[in-house]
Amino acid sequence: MATPTVPHLPHGGIAFSAVKNKPAYGIASVDSALLLATLLQQEGPMRVTDAAARLGVSISTAHRLLGMLVYRDFAEQLPDRRYATGPVLRRGAVHQASVATLRDVALPHLRRLVDAVGETANVMVLAGGDVRFVATVESDQVLRVGDRTGRALPAHLSSGGKAVLATLGVDELAGVLEPLDDAVAARLERDLRTIRRRGFAVNDQETEAGLTAVGVAVPPSGGFSGAALSVAAPSARSSRDRLPVWAAALSGAAAAIARDLGAG
Repeated sequence: MATPTVPHLPHGGIAFSAVKNKPAYGIASVDSALLLATLLQQEGPMRVTDAAARLGVSISTAHRLLGMLVYRDFAEQLPDRRYATGPVLRRGAVHQASVATLRDVALPHLRRLVDAVGETANVMVLAGGDVRFVATVESDQVLRVGDRTGRALPAHLSSGGKAVLATLGVDELAGVLEPLDDAVAARLERDLRTIRRRGFAVNDQETEAGLTAVGVAVPPSGGFSGAALSVAAPSARSSRDRLPVWAAALSGAAAAIARDLGAG
């Protein structure tokens, strides 16, 4: 059954309709899209005409390829209308083997978590100032949060990101706070004190209108750190009473994932 849609803000990757609309056309050549992403990473910002020349395709084809890369956060458009690498390629590269291991270990626990709480669950990793979603298990509710695998969100806004930031040392946290506006950084530091005290973080429509998420950090284990779990739901189904219940379920799943990572 198709997932109904409600509005959300530009950073989303859920099954709600987005301000950043998915292009209406299909991309025939995956190879061209991947090559273009590589060129942006290796050669720096380029205009549509530059991309077309480098790929040997028409300007309209290059524009469509860039549009898809922007939608998936592999690229972003600069004020001068050139295109540059997006959050997925730009910051905080994560070791691929570690991410694959985390995903394999986490998926069974995410499925049990979804069965327990009836909402969508995610696992993510800290990547610089962002969190990158490694895996999602969707709930079977008609109105639900959809798959965000591969997407990136600002760590200081997302529930899982804030949960991980609350575990960082002073020097590591300073690197995340430095690019933020002073007022935003001060508010984040207050939030992190609350998160450390109660053990979970909340994203109440900070990244997407109509969405509430709860996140907890996965304890470092097996040489892996910087991971978090979240439960995300339409705000209409969330309540102050439900948040601690979701947090308790998340903490149990996070502990089980850490145990399995430690067991190799």
